[in-house]
Amino acid sequence: MPTFEAPEFEPGQVWLCGAGPGDPGLLTLHAVNALRQADAVVYDALVNEQILAMARPDVVLEYAGKRGGKPSPKQVDISLRLIQLARTGKRVLRLKGGDPFVFGRGGEEALSLVAAGIPFRIVPGVTAGIGGLAYAGIPVTHRDTNHAVTFVTGHDATGDMTGGLNWRAMAQGSPVLVIYMAMKHLARITEELMAGGRAADEPVAIVSNAALPTQTVLETTLGGADADARLHGMSPPCVVVIGPVVKLRSGLDWLGALQHGRVLEADPLGLARDIRTG
Repeated sequence: MPTFEAPEFEPGQVWLCGAGPGDPGLLTLHAVNALRQADAVVYDALVNEQILAMARPDVVLEYAGKRGGKPSPKQVDISLRLIQLARTGKRVLRLKGGDPFVFGRGGEEALSLVAAGIPFRIVPGVTAGIGGLAYAGIPVTHRDTNHAVTFVTGHDATGDMTGGLNWRAMAQGSPVLVIYMAMKHLARITEELMAGGRAADEPVAIVSNAALPTQTVLETTLGGADADARLHGMSPPCVVVIGPVVKLRSGLDWLGALQHGRVLEADPLGLARDIRTG
């Protein structure tokens, strides 16, 4: 049986790596390999400390986290730091929560490396909009509810509501919406979607700290999402999912079942198929 041959992390390279939504078990083999070889790790705010602990004892750890409403390093400074470290001959791991190319500015950093002539590698990660929702028992697609899903960010680089998006068109065009970084503008987003024709009683789930021991899931409705989120103290990092797949959670909350020793039996939408053997 062939064995997995991990690539060599060469001095002077930068690897842009996704750390997944939180659970260290969701790291890829390439990510673990990178952690074991890196001389310097430049990491984001959403990277689990248990993941950082996998790095070499003598690794240089540099925090470069961005959190809304708090002092944060500028993107250009982060990119320049990656270039500086690589030019000293270090093996530089840029460790980002989720996937570096899904609302993670990995593309911006990679283009900066290209302009500086720095060799790099992309290590994809499990994005919160898929993996985090799976930990909440919510599939982003199901053949009996939706054949499309839209992933969208709730704010742009300035922190304002993403102005280039036609929320009303998305309301009509996608049965399931998965929104990253939505909490700051949740009231306006839900208003726009309802103005576009989405029902106020449409199911919504807000997942905070996805795939971590502190994961919290709030099930609500489109019309009540903002008020309920404030009432229950839901704070970032959160992923918001809107659509019929939210109803499946009552039958698919596998993590809650494991934690509380219960057996899942519900089929809320009556979608289970007959299983026949013979």
